[in-house]
Order: sequence, then C-alpha cells, then structure tokens
Amino acid sequence: MNRFSALLIIILIPFFCIGQIATNDTIPRTAPISYEIQGNQVIFGAEMPPLNQIAGAPKAFYTYYWEFGDGHYSFKEKPVHTYKKKGTYKTKLWATNNYDNGKPPASRPKSVTISDASDEANTENNSPFIDDEDLILKRNREPIPNQEMVFITNYKNNNNYVSSGKLYLFYNDRQFKNDNFIIEDTRLHYDERIIPLEDITAELPENDDHTLLASNSNSILYNKTLFVQDTTKRKNFPLTLEESKLRYRNYQIIEFDEMQPGEERTIFRTLRTTPEMIKDTSAIVTLRSVYVPDSNFDNHTVKDTEMEIVTSHDPNKMSSNGWLMNYRLVRFKRLKFKVRFQNNGEGPANTIKLEVDTPEMFDKSTLRIDGMYPDCPICPKEREVNYSCLDTILKKDKIIFQFNRIYLPGSEQKNVEEIDSTKGFVKYSMKFSKNFHKKETRSRTAIYFDKNEPIITNYATTRFLPGISIGAKVGYITVPELDNQREYFVGATLSPFKSYRGYYQAELFFSSASFDEIRNFETRSTQANGIENLIEFSEANRHNNISVYAIPASYRYNFTNFLAIGAGIQLKLDLTSTIDQETTGTGFIIEEQGQIITPDRDLDSFITQEIDDSFTNFQTGVFVGMNLGAVRIGPSVGIRYVHNFDAPNSQIQFYGIWKF
Repeated sequence: MNRFSALLIIILIPFFCIGQIATNDTIPRTAPISYEIQGNQVIFGAEMPPLNQIAGAPKAFYTYYWEFGDGHYSFKEKPVHTYKKKGTYKTKLWATNNYDNGKPPASRPKSVTISDASDEANTENNSPFIDDEDLILKRNREPIPNQEMVFITNYKNNNNYVSSGKLYLFYNDRQFKNDNFIIEDTRLHYDERIIPLEDITAELPENDDHTLLASNSNSILYNKTLFVQDTTKRKNFPLTLEESKLRYRNYQIIEFDEMQPGEERTIFRTLRTTPEMIKDTSAIVTLRSVYVPDSNFDNHTVKDTEMEIVTSHDPNKMSSNGWLMNYRLVRFKRLKFKVRFQNNGEGPANTIKLEVDTPEMFDKSTLRIDGMYPDCPICPKEREVNYSCLDTILKKDKIIFQFNRIYLPGSEQKNVEEIDSTKGFVKYSMKFSKNFHKKETRSRTAIYFDKNEPIITNYATTRFLPGISIGAKVGYITVPELDNQREYFVGATLSPFKSYRGYYQAELFFSSASFDEIRNFETRSTQANGIENLIEFSEANRHNNISVYAIPASYRYNFTNFLAIGAGIQLKLDLTSTIDQETTGTGFIIEEQGQIITPDRDLDSFITQEIDDSFTNFQTGVFVGMNLGAVRIGPSVGIRYVHNFDAPNSQIQFYGIWKF
C-alpha cells in the first residue's frame, strides 16, 4: 500500500463511520417472533433489539402485547397459549419501548398450525370479568402522534338467555380541531359484522364549547391490568346516542348474533394516531364504547376511556384535561389531573411520595381525590395508623400525595410477570381560586420511591382559548388646533376575553364633528385710469363631518386589574363633509401710488354657499393611551393622545368603555 492510499483511508475512515451511524439510526428495528408447539399448547417469544436508553431516565425496558389469532391475547413477555381448535392461526406482537429514544420495533405476523387440539387439560379459563361486569376496555400503549395502538374490547352476555346486540365505538373528540385516530383494522373472531353508519340517528350540530372538563370517572383494576374509564349503566339509549354524537365526530358499529349466556368475546381494533394529533403532552383524549347486549331493549353500558397524549412511552407522567379551556365557563368547574408512576426497581416499594407543583391560581381547599392505585383509604389527620393509606399534605405551592405501608412490586423483581402490576396513579381534581387570572400554568411532579432519588415528570400545562370580548365605547375628541371644535363618537372594540397581561385590540367607531375655520385673503386689480381696486375677503367656514375611525391593531398591556396602557395605529376618513361658507368682501380704491385708500361700497360683496363632499380627508396617525377601571372586563375610562401625520396633527380622546 503506497502512502497516498494509506492517507486516503485515514481521511475516509471518519466519514465511513459517520455514514454507518446514520445508516444504523435509520434502519427500522424488528422483533422476530419465535414459538414452540407442544400439542395444542404454544410457547411464544421474540428476539428483541437493543434499547436506546433516554439519558437521565430510569432503565429502559419493553412491554408486550400479543394476539393469538383466535380471539385471545396476552400482555406477558413470553406467553403460553392453548388453542381449543385445530387450524392455522396468525399471531401478532406489538412491543413498546419504554424510556427509549427510538420507535417501537416491528414484528411480522407468524402463522401457527395446530394439528392436535384434543388435550383439554391445558385449556385455561382466565376470565377478565368480575361480578356483573359486561364490558372491559384495554389498550396496549398510550397514543403517540403518527403511531399505532391496539384498542381491546371484551364483552360478555350476562343475560340468562341467548341474545343479539350491538357495540358502538365513538372516537375523535369534537373538542379537538383535527382528528386524532383512524381505524386501520378491526379483527373479529365470532362472526360479528360491521354495519353501515346510517343506522345512527341524523347528524347533530357540533358542540362549540371547546372545553375538556369531563364528568367524573372511576378507576378500576382488572386482572392486574390498569386502565381508567367512566362506567355507567343506562336505560335511555336514544339519549346516549345523541349525547355521543355531540361529543365525537366518528363512530363504528359492530353487530353480533347468538351470544350464549355467560359467553365472553373480544374485538381488536388497530388505531393509527394521526400526525395532526394534538402534540401537547398534557392533553387527554377519550374513546367512548357503548354496549347493547340485547337489541330488543334499551339497557346498555357506556364506558369512556381516557388516554394521555405522549411523545414517548414513559410510565412516570403527569397530565391534565385543561390543555385548552373556555375561560368564561371554567370558574365553577373542576379541573382534573392525573399522575402516573411505575416502580422500575428490583424490589417492591413501600412508600411512594408524589410532590406536585401547584400554581396559586388553584384553590387547594377544593382538592378531591377521584381515584388511586394502589387502592387504599385516605390517612386520618389526627393520628398515626399502621395500615395502608394515602396521606395528602397541602403546601403553598405544592400538593404532596404519599402512599404509606403499601406493596408495589418492581418491574425488575423476580416472579413479576404482569408489568401493569408495577404501575400506580393518583387522579384528583380542584377548582380555580376566587380571583384567578387567565394565564398558562405548568405543573410537574417529583416521584420518590422509598428513599431513592426523585424521578421528575413532564410538565402538565393548562391553557385558555383566547375567547372574544366585545366592548362598547363612547367618548369626546378635542383638537387644540381647531376653533370652536366639538366631536363625539360611539363604537366598538374587539379583543381576547379578559387577557392577563399583553394582548391585541381592534377598534371601529363613528364620530360627529364640527369646527370653525376663518380664512382671510385679498384681491387687487388696476383700472384703465391707473386707479387700483383692493377687495379684502373674510371667509367663515363651519365644518360638519361624519367620520369613521379604524384601529386595525393596537397592543395593550394590563399592569393590574385596574391599570392598562396601550399604543397603536389610527386611521380616519370623513364619510361626509358639509361646509357652510360665508364670504364677506370689503372694497377699497388706492390712489396716488398707494398713499390714499378710500372705501368703495360698490366693490363690497357677501356670498353664502354650502359645499358637500364625501370620502375625503384620509388621515393616519399613531397614539398612546391609558385606561383606569375594570380594564380586563367591565367598565373603565381612558385618555389617548393621537399624533396625525397630516394637519391637524394633535388629537386628544377622552372615552369610556365597557368590555363584555
């Protein structure tokens, strides 16, 4: 190898390495499925790619969701499934990467052929239903924009007779501008069928409330798999359909037949989250499921599944349903929060403390705990107890939730198979304080597992819609440069509703003005005999104008509830202009080279006329001003100085305004 070749290799090595790294980053990760058949029992597994650890986060790990192709599923890492019938089944795996920077690994479906299903001793009976439940909803992961998730619907016939009914899924909340979900695939295993959408009542008008303050929900733990949902048994089925159509833009209807008493079935849907999905990680979306077990009756079950929008699969998270609220409507409503956590240790956690940042705009005295896991009573304040309980401590800028004497297993703990059994949550709600301002808030939680260092969650934000405030405005304008001037105006303002500090405001108002103008001038002429005629004129003009003022944009800033300043651009146009003109002429004769001036009555004159004009006198200017009073909403008074670029240059406005 010559020196040139060696030098070339040395130069190219870094570029080759960079190219390799870039290429590896773009290669999709895969998790090939493997299996072992033992009669009608199959042991499944997958070869998982290395995890790409998020810096500073707890140890990365995978969670698993399997579908076995016969209507059954599992959340175990290496499930063992028993098939009841011979045949070929398509098994699917969805693995989720937690605390990992990359996308979830993809797995190709695997076909499994069962030739012997005679061994009924291995047939398991793990029913997820307890007591009189007939509808259970689960999902394999939280929604991330432009990724897919699986929504699982378990339903059961609790009647003592064979029945046929329907299942409804409502999705894409109307509170969001864009659609959040697209149903990519629906997998049915019991001869169910998707029926046309026309079966639902006629389209109803959209709800323009734009608030996400939903009703209370119960938190339920089924088969060690956590999912939170609102549960109600209802009898007015037409009302439920109308209410659901008001809340959601899209729906799917599935019809089933000949369901035996006590029979359980499962429906699987793959939902693709759209790229336009709201990317605020504190926002909450919902799916509504309605189960009608018998089409001959109106009895039905409704469950609303709440899901936090996430940007990465992080079990430790804080969320709120106040991502975008209507300020006019939230004063007496409760804002809901949820803190999720997971013990990723090698052993159980006995004490878990959640320190939640809480802005002063919330009234902590209205705190209400709406659900928790591990489920335990609230600790009494007056004494120490030796049983499991949740202690709540209110501080100036924090709320502390502390689980005492509990047992929450760790995800790395031996013999822990259900990953969801290592997760917990606290759901709580509060009202706003009496005089809260319209401003964005940010809250996050420090999570302590026993005596370990805290895990800090994302920020949960609350925001308000701008809203619209229309103001009525009346006032008086004075122009120092004009004589005997009077101008009164009336109009309206348009601005965001009750802005906290800075905001933009537009205005439009009409005025009626009058002022006097005196103009003096003279004319001279010379007769044939050399005598010069002089006429001195005095012109008195009375102006009467109807004008329109437009302020396309002004910036205003509220220092307090009672003081605000502003500045902007003002445009003015006279819609009509009437001038009552009186011209008086006095004549003189000038003789002997201007030395003798003699009045001449024959040259005197007096002329009156009315001059009408429209759309004249366009002016532009800038202004600064100040308001005192209820400047955010309600009545206030103000003064404004305007400098016009054309004469007359100065203008002072005094006005009163009432914002609604």
